[in-house]
Amino acid sequence: MSRRIRNSTKYLFDRVLSFAGLILLLPVLAVIALVILWRDGRPVFFIQPRVGRNGRLFRMVKFRTMRRNDGANTVSVLGDSRITPTGAWLRRHKLDELPELWNVLAGQMSLVGPRPDVPGYADRLAGDDRLILQLRPGITGPATLKYTREEELLAGVEDPVRYNNEVIWPDKVRINLAYYHHHNLFTDLKIIIKTFV
Repeated sequence: MSRRIRNSTKYLFDRVLSFAGLILLLPVLAVIALVILWRDGRPVFFIQPRVGRNGRLFRMVKFRTMRRNDGANTVSVLGDSRITPTGAWLRRHKLDELPELWNVLAGQMSLVGPRPDVPGYADRLAGDDRLILQLRPGITGPATLKYTREEELLAGVEDPVRYNNEVIWPDKVRINLAYYHHHNLFTDLKIIIKTFV
């Protein structure tokens, strides 16, 4: 299967599943939004510029899990004082990511792919590593599965920012580059199932 056909199939697959997911999960999304509004106030959503396909910026939508105006440091650890009690629960169950289905439906993200970085990290990519930018960023992916307990891991090191920059991020780049070269609809389905499990 050519890369163009594979990408078209993936794009259609993403749009159909994200639309169905938003319809089916609408009651869940509404309840989460009301709980955040009740316990933590406005805003309900956290909207942040992220690097998308071909390096273009887009606005990624998540449920807000941190206290207002307290998200300057992009590296968070387990027990981070910036994270609200509601946010900690949402993060533990990955429910804060559900609004990203809207980004998938809008064609800015994929269900499976590299997690979208904040501006700055993509500038560090060099050589073949920049091939990753040809992919739409994903809600989940092989690197996401490996680092499911990333916040817990970072909480156990002396310098979380340095460890992320020197160990975790380069490893994610390696994993995502391998995904770029070998992904197909079957591997995406396997990753989606593993994410639910």
